[in-house]
Amino acid sequence: MGRDAPKAPFKEAPMPSLDPLPFARLMDVTVVSITPELVIGELKVRQDLCTRPDVLHGGATMAFADTIGAIATVANLKQGQSTTTIESKTNFFAAIPLGDIARAECTPLHRGRTTMVWQTKIMRGDGRLAAIVTQTQMVLRAKT
Repeated sequence: MGRDAPKAPFKEAPMPSLDPLPFARLMDVTVVSITPELVIGELKVRQDLCTRPDVLHGGATMAFADTIGAIATVANLKQGQSTTTIESKTNFFAAIPLGDIARAECTPLHRGRTTMVWQTKIMRGDGRLAAIVTQTQMVLRAKT
């Protein structure tokens, strides 16, 4: 998907559409595609998401990855279940400059009954790997 593509969160999902998460809306995360095996998202690096010298703040990178990992988990839940992040680890490799588009690709490492583990690769617009985030999501039982 090109940088000039229209922004329509949660499009092209091969499953029922997911409501946007409030924090994802605040960050202006765009979900490009959702499948049980891969979630892809994009985040335009804006000034209010940056640290100095005008690069994406590490916390914004982590929040972006956490959002995409949570969406991936939700795409794999049974009716009525929910999720929460219980662990997250980030390795940073390159800064993402102001004005660039960060792209997240999230794939499962483990999809179990009580936990799921996801790896999210965050790339810069030039394709360079900026960060890898591994997160564990707890699967919460349906409320009865």
